[in-house]
Amino acid sequence: MQTDEPVLDRHLLAQRMAELSRSIAAPRRTEDVLAEVTTAVVELIPGADTAGVLLIGPGGKFDSMAGTTGIPHELDELQRTLGEGPCMQAALKETVVRTDDFRAEPRWPKYSAAVLEVGVFSGLSFKLYTADRTAGALNVFGFQPHAWDADAETIGMVLAAHAAAALAASREGENLNSALLTRDRIGQAKGIIMERYGVDDVRAFGMLRSLSQESNMRLVDVAQRVIDTRNT
Repeated sequence: MQTDEPVLDRHLLAQRMAELSRSIAAPRRTEDVLAEVTTAVVELIPGADTAGVLLIGPGGKFDSMAGTTGIPHELDELQRTLGEGPCMQAALKETVVRTDDFRAEPRWPKYSAAVLEVGVFSGLSFKLYTADRTAGALNVFGFQPHAWDADAETIGMVLAAHAAAALAASREGENLNSALLTRDRIGQAKGIIMERYGVDDVRAFGMLRSLSQESNMRLVDVAQRVIDTRNT
């Protein structure tokens, strides 16, 4: 009987990984996919009582997402205020940041004292590798000290890879939509110029490009101005 339990655990892990892979492949909101990842974290990692995702954008903007409870959002806000903490360190520097007992954690003294008041004793954070300037971490918290082992880290790293894939898929979709919108705006502006000045599409595009260079504005912004002035 003792040898069957790890097999069942591996089967459950493989099943949940397959489900998450299908979620990422489907056209869904990033927030929904990340919520499935953090739910799987609590389900699959023993000692994980709550989990969430922290994204740090340009200018240090914090975005706390997919918390299974309100605690991850509270702890993200603490780190933003205090300027220290394991989730920040994982997002910006290290691949895995683990704390077995915040009562004996010297790296972030202010943060450690604060999380103990919330009832959190253990923490495990995994860097999310993103393709843009946004840094991120998948964060796991336990209400008991010494909650994690090597298996917990391994499972967490696999789930973090899925979370990073969800973010990448979302960014790709956003970039595609942005590119289509840009093309549409430039096309509209070219049509307006062609009608207004009696030129062909090549000449109309050249006029747009010249305006962009002379005004030091992006081509799409110049195109939007042409569209906005259509009826003036």
